[in-house]
Amino acid sequence: MPLTLPPSSSFSFLSPTTKSTHSHRFFTIPHASTTQLAPKPPPVIKTAPVIVIGAGLAGLAAATRLNSDNIPFLLLEASDGVGGRVRTDVVDGFLLDRGFQIFITAYPEAQKLLNYNELNLRKFYSGARIYYDGKFHTVADPLRHFSDSLLSLGNPIGSVLDKLLIALTRVRVLSNSYEEIMSADEVSTIQLLKNIGFSDSMIGRFFRPFFGGIFFDPQLETTSRLFDFIFKCLALGDNTLPAKGIGEIPNQLAAKLPSDSLLLNTKVVSVDSDDSNSPSVTLESGEILKSELGVIMAVEQPAVDKILAGKKQPPPPPGQRKKPARSTVCLYFSMDQDQVPVQDPVLFLNGSGKGIINNMFFATNVAPSYGPSNKALASVSLIGLYENTADDDLRAEVIKELSGWFGASKVESWRHLRTYRIGFAQPNQSPPTDLMKNPNIGPGLYLCGDYMTSATFDGALVSGRRAVEALLKDRALALV
Repeated sequence: MPLTLPPSSSFSFLSPTTKSTHSHRFFTIPHASTTQLAPKPPPVIKTAPVIVIGAGLAGLAAATRLNSDNIPFLLLEASDGVGGRVRTDVVDGFLLDRGFQIFITAYPEAQKLLNYNELNLRKFYSGARIYYDGKFHTVADPLRHFSDSLLSLGNPIGSVLDKLLIALTRVRVLSNSYEEIMSADEVSTIQLLKNIGFSDSMIGRFFRPFFGGIFFDPQLETTSRLFDFIFKCLALGDNTLPAKGIGEIPNQLAAKLPSDSLLLNTKVVSVDSDDSNSPSVTLESGEILKSELGVIMAVEQPAVDKILAGKKQPPPPPGQRKKPARSTVCLYFSMDQDQVPVQDPVLFLNGSGKGIINNMFFATNVAPSYGPSNKALASVSLIGLYENTADDDLRAEVIKELSGWFGASKVESWRHLRTYRIGFAQPNQSPPTDLMKNPNIGPGLYLCGDYMTSATFDGALVSGRRAVEALLKDRALALV
């Protein structure tokens, strides 16, 4: 049966007892006499068919799906811009992504939602340069850089057998669908690599810094499902950056939504349900918003816990527990073009097992638009939050370490631009995991976010779509 909206599906302002005949009229309270205090006016109530809380990738994907079905909605965002963790700041003419983020073009959900041509994606080298034993060694994708891969066969980053096992792993993941990968039996990534037969040197010098940097997990405790998903995406696509910064991805999604559907600087403090299918949302301002079809919470797990504090939430699945989030620190440095030690758009990995740097790259080598024409930009990533280390001390240690990589004469002239400490960079997805969680957690209330699926850009987008699909299914059944 097709879903039909309630007769009051247009947005409207209501008094607690009377519906206005005009959609943007506020009711006034008569002036009190000089001898009597005026009664406190009741909160204004605004209605919308669907309310989406959070304009990160998941919330934007949910709004995009609602918009495609011509279902009106309000998208509420507490901050001053869309994107959540996926944002870009402009500092002294440089584009600074909030943390190390790379967009893989083979993400299946992203291919459906995004216009890659408009993003003007700039490619990384398909491989990495690994710092080990005082020098750099190249690991290359043999299908894209065959001659480089031949030259790397004898380097100390794994054995020839290890490189053969990478090829066999590629064949294995490509033989499975994304759905099969997400529901397959799982172990930790480190256990999977050992089961495959990779050597300790290959794991320590390549897999720990590379996939540890993707998962913000140097111990590689993340589920093998996520490893296989990322490995397949890397085999099929390119690592890229949008020319205008990673924030252009959410910006593109937001630009396609109705202009009056997005409310920035609008913080939600609670969501209340009376066991109907129409939860209400209370804003920090005191205003109450009432949904007609449902509420979709597209915020990080800690924010969900805070907004629903004291309210009944579904228990975690058997065997699962709350796990500490993955954290990272990202430092940015600017320099003159002649102080850049390489010109390649390559990712550098720390395979030495020493120091605090996990990976770094020169963003302007990948996308020159990340900086002014005569300048260059370096992005350096650490895993963990380093809460007990001051910014100045952290910066000094990073400069010292990079001086060993590229030479003090170059690195000591670099200028620090900004340090980002990101406490919730990713949800912790070590086994056991459920990457296909049910979005519905109560009457008319739905969750989405990468913690509901996979901790990737694509997972966030998928979760937003699934939340809307669950809402529409529930409402259609309710009308039967």
